Amino acid sequence: MFPLVAWTFITTIGIDFKIKNIDLDSKRIKLQIWDTAGQERFRTITTSYFRGAQGILLVYDVTDKKSFSSIRNWVAQIQQHADVAVNKILIGNKCDMDEDREVSREEGAQLAAEYGIQFFETSAKNDINVEKGFITIAREVKDRLMADGPNPGSRASGNVNLNAQASKKKAGCC
Repeated sequence: MFPLVAWTFITTIGIDFKIKNIDLDSKRIKLQIWDTAGQERFRTITTSYFRGAQGILLVYDVTDKKSFSSIRNWVAQIQQHADVAVNKILIGNKCDMDEDREVSREEGAQLAAEYGIQFFETSAKNDINVEKGFITIAREVKDRLMADGPNPGSRASGNVNLNAQASKKKAGCC
């Protein structure tokens, strides 16, 4: 007997939110994942999700040249709306569909090199390198934050220390 596998694929419309727990360096890390679907009609909404993001996975469909071509526009939006230090990784999805491929692996690697970011291909359907994407971005973010050190209240980081004591000002004119 063969196990029955039911494939269900749900297309993201607008914004989808998920929590993913991963193990990184013997620690449990909780990732908040905001899937913005990359659709042009939601661009004004999705750019607001870049603020405060620590890591961004730029995913295109290797069977859709237009999807790949839009990556440059998304990077421009990220540069305009996200923190300057946000970590980014370029991912070509559907690597299992070689017969329908419109974007070569070399094109993806070249674009990633142009932006100085990591690149690899995945297949969500066949679970190829999907976990690697999350582990890699989490590691890059962790390494950057550890190198930066604690910087509570920094406007550049988008963080505010809620436990900090308010500075007291003396009353009076002098």
